[in-house]
Amino acid sequence: MSTAVVVGAGPNGLAAAVRLAQAGLDVTVLEGADTIGGGTRSGPFDEAFPELVVDHCSAFHPLGVSSPFLRTLPLAEHGLRWSWPEIDCAHPRDDGAAALLFRDIEQTAAGFADTGYPGAGDRWLSLFGGISEGFRDIADDVLSPMLSLPRHPLALARFGLPALAPATSLARFLGPHAGALFAGMAAHGFTRLDVPGSSAAGLMLTAAGHHGGWPVAVGGSSAISSALASLLRSLGGSIETGQTVSDIAQLSADVVILDVLPRSAADILGTRQPARVARSYRRWRRGPAAFKVDYVIDEEVGWTAPDCARAGTVHLGGEASDIAKAEADVAAGRMPARPFTLVGQQWVADPSRASGRLKPLWAYAHVPQGYSGNATECVTAQIERFAPGFRERIVAVRATTPADLERSNPNYPGGDIGGGRNDLVHLVARPRLTPSPYATGVKGVYLCSAATPPGGGAHGMCGFGAAQAALADL
Repeated sequence: MSTAVVVGAGPNGLAAAVRLAQAGLDVTVLEGADTIGGGTRSGPFDEAFPELVVDHCSAFHPLGVSSPFLRTLPLAEHGLRWSWPEIDCAHPRDDGAAALLFRDIEQTAAGFADTGYPGAGDRWLSLFGGISEGFRDIADDVLSPMLSLPRHPLALARFGLPALAPATSLARFLGPHAGALFAGMAAHGFTRLDVPGSSAAGLMLTAAGHHGGWPVAVGGSSAISSALASLLRSLGGSIETGQTVSDIAQLSADVVILDVLPRSAADILGTRQPARVARSYRRWRRGPAAFKVDYVIDEEVGWTAPDCARAGTVHLGGEASDIAKAEADVAAGRMPARPFTLVGQQWVADPSRASGRLKPLWAYAHVPQGYSGNATECVTAQIERFAPGFRERIVAVRATTPADLERSNPNYPGGDIGGGRNDLVHLVARPRLTPSPYATGVKGVYLCSAATPPGGGAHGMCGFGAAQAALADL
């Protein structure tokens, strides 16, 4: 029996391990931390509020529920249950209105009818109708290496042409209300919104929302990694925590898959890695950072736009032009006064997250790479901007700085939670320009972190792609 070692028990490492175990390999996963999960970890708010479950990073999973690999796995049999909010995402504006993303595309488009921009709903349908309808085929190709032959070329072209446009251009096409909603979607890419290719993240997340929604994992995002781990063990695999790997010489297996960033992989592989590949790995550029703030609040946030209270995710950034300016500042290393902020109300979809009147509010702002300041007040002010009186509802607050994120997960250097830059160059050359993006240049060793295609998210497709590459080479 062939053997495999996977370094890192995040969703990609676990997905890779499951795929290898399905193929009959004897698989061991080594995790440096004391707990598995990587970006899907969750746990108690703190000792004072142990009953309130907080997601440490990823929280809502439009690409997880629609993942071409994860959807084939019997994860429900291993404890994973998805739950959906009534409204997937809300984007409040300063005039008191809010643009709303529903799973139903017609319902979403209808919400733009009375926004003072004639035809906005029709434009939304024209942009997202075909993409949403063909999302499964599109996901098969978009969530694969960019330089591979597409399996569904016509569907991919329907997605790819608008994806190449700057997000600011599509926001103008959609009008102020729908355009603000789309700009918030595009901002998930952690990149400038006025450059080619910046629409890709927004198109993908919006279409995924209309296809499968933006669910949460009941009980916390850790349920995703727990289900993958349980499935792996049922297939004969094993997981060892507290095991740090710093040198490839520590490992002996037919296949090694590294769920680490390129620079870490180059360190682990040392002189065994060809010099040209090592140079490209060490040139891998970090993306902007997240500054996370978790709150315990009394009852509700108190949004000016009442519909926001029914939304799982709330994007705070104002108009599309405001978001574009904030993202440009962050990309240039400047801290914006009003950073784009994401807020998660997981209890709307999963009431088990709350305890009586107390609810855990999840939030993070986009900040410059390695930001060393304290953005807690900026995040609180952004929420207060759209929910006056929010400060009086705060019972407790806990900040997680970019440095804290890196300490908790080495794959988050300087607070970069996306696996590196997401501009057009780094979407194509991820982690380097090659038709074999998972290969490290060392025989039998592969890379599967979010620095490989298709990038960040709890979809497991980086791990699946690396495992498929390894199996093809065996």
